[in-house]
Amino acid sequence: MAPTSCSLCRDAKAILKRPKTGQQICKNCFFFVFETEVHHTITESELFKPGDRVAIGASGGKDSTVLAYVMKTLNERYNYGLDLFLLSIDEGITGYRDDSLETVKRNQQQYDMPLKILSYDELYGWTMDAIALDRGAASLEVDHIVTGHNADDIAETVLMNIMRGDIARLGRCTSICTQGEDTIKRSKPFKYAYEKEIVMYAYFKKLDYFSTECIYSPDAYRGHARTFLKDLEAARPSAIIDIIHSGEAFEVKEEIKAAQKAQRQCGYMSSNDLCKACTLLEGLERGMASSVITDRARKKMDAIGPAPDNIRTIPLFRSTPTIAVELPSQS
Repeated sequence: MAPTSCSLCRDAKAILKRPKTGQQICKNCFFFVFETEVHHTITESELFKPGDRVAIGASGGKDSTVLAYVMKTLNERYNYGLDLFLLSIDEGITGYRDDSLETVKRNQQQYDMPLKILSYDELYGWTMDAIALDRGAASLEVDHIVTGHNADDIAETVLMNIMRGDIARLGRCTSICTQGEDTIKRSKPFKYAYEKEIVMYAYFKKLDYFSTECIYSPDAYRGHARTFLKDLEAARPSAIIDIIHSGEAFEVKEEIKAAQKAQRQCGYMSSNDLCKACTLLEGLERGMASSVITDRARKKMDAIGPAPDNIRTIPLFRSTPTIAVELPSQS
């Protein structure tokens, strides 16, 4: 049988079948359509303006590594005029984050981007596993954070919110860009990019990324939604995009939407009285760590009464002066 020619250029040999469209295309055409689709997502959503300082949330994994490479490529190709740099948070997960940060440091040199690594000890005064990109970005005085969340991630989130009956979050989980009052703009340029295609892009571009799964990932509730989504995708490849479009079509009444406000303890923006980081710390201090995992455990802790005054708390959030970032070495 003669080799199949690329369905786009009709010249080169097709070496892959796009999971997203089923097209059989060559490597160069795949690079072009992948990058062009991300470019269209950025421009159609008007994510940036010239002069923006944009922090790329860098974990060293495939998504953030490809995001950094593609953002640098598109910024140069289309003259976005962005000031890009890498921002990593060291949560202190021994045997996982320390190794992945070594990948980020290599990416810094490979992509010639400034890098800042902030530890939980630096941000909060102690080490724990949660999310701190917003606080880290605020300390660096950036205008915008971009993360590597892909189409699979967003479709999983839609399914999770449906399974939990969380209508308020269902109404906003498909937004490509989010920004609350006094918070930094955050967006997902890979909103419509399939995870499989990100892996293929990283493979064919021979990008350097860290592939070990987080030690806490197997126990996450998201895993149930991920398994279900993979079964749907196997039967119908368009299921991922279909779920995202379904989520976009939901209309939630204003009185149901969860408004974000400065929460009472650390002062950071949250739709609850306590953000997840404060809830986790209070639960650990009171011997009820499961309070951050289930609403029932949270209500049980609240029923016991207010937290003692002598427990550790996360410092009150305030904007801080710019922290210097590490520039790539010229050697």
